Amino acid sequence: MENKAFITDLIVQQGILPLYFYKDTTVSIEVLRALYAAGIRTVEYTNRGEDALRNFVAMRQVCDTELKGMHLGIGTIKNADAAQAFIDAGADYLISPGLVEEVAAVADKYNMLWVPGCMTPTEIISAENLGAKLIKLFPGNLLGPEFLSGIKAIFPGLLFMPTGGVELEKENIGQWFKAGVCAVGMGSKLITNKLLETRDYQQITANTKAAIEIVQSVKQTL
Repeated sequence: MENKAFITDLIVQQGILPLYFYKDTTVSIEVLRALYAAGIRTVEYTNRGEDALRNFVAMRQVCDTELKGMHLGIGTIKNADAAQAFIDAGADYLISPGLVEEVAAVADKYNMLWVPGCMTPTEIISAENLGAKLIKLFPGNLLGPEFLSGIKAIFPGLLFMPTGGVELEKENIGQWFKAGVCAVGMGSKLITNKLLETRDYQQITANTKAAIEIVQSVKQTL
C-alpha cells in the first residue's frame, strides 16, 4: 500500500486515469495488460457489478507477479463495507462517485488516498474539510471546463480531475487542462464497450498511447 502523496503524484504525472469494469475476469486482466503496455502505471477498476471484487483480487495478483509498478485503485465505492472489502483485497486507493463520509473514514483509518466525486462548491468544501486533496469532478460532461474555471480560485489547495464524458481528442482534453485540472479520468471514451466485447486489446493500447500523447502535448502549451 503506497502513501497518499505517491499515488496522487502518479496520477498527476500520468495525466490520465483509465477506468473500466467488465464482468469477465480474463478480459479485465487483459485490459490491464493492454493499459500497462501503453505506459499506464495506475488504473481505476470500477465496482459496478457483482463480479468486481472477484475480478479485482485476480487483477491484484497479476499486478504483484507480472505488472511491476502498476497501482490499482477501486472506484464506485459508495459505503464503508465496500471500502473495507476492497482494501482487504489490496486496493491502493479509493474513488467514490459522490461525497461519502463513511468511505472517507475508512480511508483515513488506513492513511489511504480517497477521491470523492463532487459537482457543487458545497460538496467540494465538504470534501476539503474531510481532508480530500484530489477531487473527482463528476459527471464531467455536465459540469464542463467552465465550471472549474469559475470555482478553482477558491480552492487553491485542491487538485481536480474530471471523469465522465472526457473525449479522446485534443480540443476537449485541452480545454480541461487549460481550466486547471491535474489529470482526466477516461472510461468508455477510451476503453469502449465495442473494444471490450471484441477483445481488441491492441486498440486499447493504441487509444491509451494516443491519450497520453495528447495530454503531454497539451501540458507543454500551458
